[in-house]
Formats: sequence, structure tokens, C-alpha cells
Amino acid sequence: MASGVPSERRRSTLADVAAGAGVSLMTASYAYSRPGRVSERARGRVLAAAAELGYPGPDPRARSLRRGTTLTLGVVLGEYLTYAFDDPGAVAFMAGIAEVCADRGYGMTILPLTGAAEDARRITDAAVDGFVVWTTSEDDPALAAIRATRRPAVVHGGPAGAGATVVTIDDRAAARAVGALAFAGARRPAVVSQPLDRDRRSHVGRGIDVDSVAFPVTRARLAGYREAAEESGVDWNDVLVAVCSRNDATEAEQITRGLLGSARPPDAIAAMSDQMAAGVVRAARAAGRAVPDDLAVTGWDDLPVAAELGLTTVAQSLRDQGAACARVALGQEPPATVPWSVVPRATTTKRVASRPPA
Repeated sequence: MASGVPSERRRSTLADVAAGAGVSLMTASYAYSRPGRVSERARGRVLAAAAELGYPGPDPRARSLRRGTTLTLGVVLGEYLTYAFDDPGAVAFMAGIAEVCADRGYGMTILPLTGAAEDARRITDAAVDGFVVWTTSEDDPALAAIRATRRPAVVHGGPAGAGATVVTIDDRAAARAVGALAFAGARRPAVVSQPLDRDRRSHVGRGIDVDSVAFPVTRARLAGYREAAEESGVDWNDVLVAVCSRNDATEAEQITRGLLGSARPPDAIAAMSDQMAAGVVRAARAAGRAVPDDLAVTGWDDLPVAAELGLTTVAQSLRDQGAACARVALGQEPPATVPWSVVPRATTTKRVASRPPA
């Protein structure tokens, strides 16, 4: 090996490796990028020199610039990073993205957003070819940061706009359909809702102004539930909406205990996820309420817990939707429709509509 090892205060470069191996800079470069164009002996000398000098190899970002692609898809998650591994719906969605990435030889970079100032920079600095965005609010600054990168972007569930394609089911129609089963014959229907805005404040209210809700998915589902309630003869202003700060069974259970312990407890609850519905069912059992005779319950997503509980729910494949988002981000056309269906089970029943008010 040639002498003149660089000082430890300076990072070794490919030029240092070439000098140490006694080869040209082009030969050293080809040893990494096009090994078939150099002899095994020359490549061995280059790698040996790199090991001696502590050279880790060419900067992958520079290679990406030359290649014109990073072969990586960014997934923007408006939640803490653990949500991608703890929430069953998010897990299924991520699996769909991963399946497409694996087929295409792509990697995934998860970009969690916490509301901190560095969120936007995390997006603009990401070495990715495009973005898939987990459903978010219309005022999320991440959308502007994504738009500024001028890279392809797909938003699951919405919002629309910001130059991004949206992949989603018809949440309003699905909520109206499942709400019709939840509220059939009910006099005091309620909704256990996902957050209304980025503040994620947990609270209970009546007659929530649906049009002011910042999360498009939550807004569409509330609109569908409102239609179902009104079609069952209940004024929306009389419907309790219990807003949870996150999609969590324990929080839903706690907030439902409060509802069931009130002077006029609900006799039907439509929950915006199967996780929340599981918490509702636990609270009902603890309060001695029979499901569905005393309390009808519905969920959303048709996750394994729905089958375990015999839960009436909205079936959708979040895995398929994740895969569709990934394919669109990588250049395919968006699906014309995204399927959903209502799965009636044991937590709802057709009650007598003429039952006197309680």
C-alpha cells in the first residue's frame, strides 16, 4: 500500500483509496459501481486499501443523484413512529406498501410527524422518489413540504389537493350504511369518533359541526352517520359524539363508561374503528349492558377483533389500499374505485322502530 495515509481528522475519499491501491480514480470508482469492468486483482487492491483507510464506500446519495432515483419510497405518517407497528390498521397498510416495494426492488423510509418544527425539513431532506401519506388534516404543513419537493405523492384517505392523488373508499356512504344498522330503532344514538383536528382533543359534545372537521376521513364519516341518524328519526343535534384523541381501545372504553353512566345513556354507538368498538363492547359488559339488546355497536375496518367479537363493521382492505398507494406513487394509474362493504354480525339487530322513547 502506498504511504501517505490521510490524517484521522479528515475523512478518506475515493481518491485516497485509488492512491493507496495504486490504481486510477476511474478504476477505483468502477470497483464499486461496475465491478465487472475491473479485474478481480484490481478490485481486491481497491477494497483492501478502502479497509485500511476506513473508507466506507461511495456516498449513496451521490449515486442516487447520478442514477436519477433513490429506489426508496417515503411513507409520511402523521403519528408517532410506534403507531406504524402498534395499530393493526396501520400495520396492514404498511404491509401493502412493503409488498409493492419488495416487488419493485424499492426500500421504504418511514417519516413520522410529531408536530415539531423539524417535520417539514424531515420531508424535504428525505432521499426518496415519492411519498405515500397516511390520512391527515387539510391544514397539515407536511402537505406543503411535500408539494415543495415536486415529487409524486399519494394521500390515503385525503385530503385532496396539494398536487397529490387520493386513494380512499367512499367513507360517507359507508358510514351511512353501517349507521343505518347501528341506529335502527335507537332513540339515543352516539358516535365514538376519531380526532377532529390536529389538536387531537378528547371531548364529548352534541350536534358537532361536521363541516368544520379538519380530518377529511372523520368529516366524511360523521356526515354519513348524521344522515343515518336523521333517516332513523333522530335529530343530529341530539346525537352524542365522543371524540377520542387517538385510535385506541382503552381510551374508547374509558369514554364509553362515561356515556353509559350518564342520565340518558346511549342505546346505540357507531365507532369509527374496530379498535374503538372493542373498547365500547368492554365498557358495555362492565356496565352490565347486553349487546345488542341494550346497546347496538358497530366498528370499522373488519380487523380480526371484529370477527372475534361478532362485530358489525365496515370491511375494507387497508393492505390493498396501501399497495394501491405505492403503485400510484411509483407511476401507475389510481384505482377507479376502492371497494368496501358492510358486514352485519351479532352486535346489531333490527329493533322495533315504534319502540317508545326512553
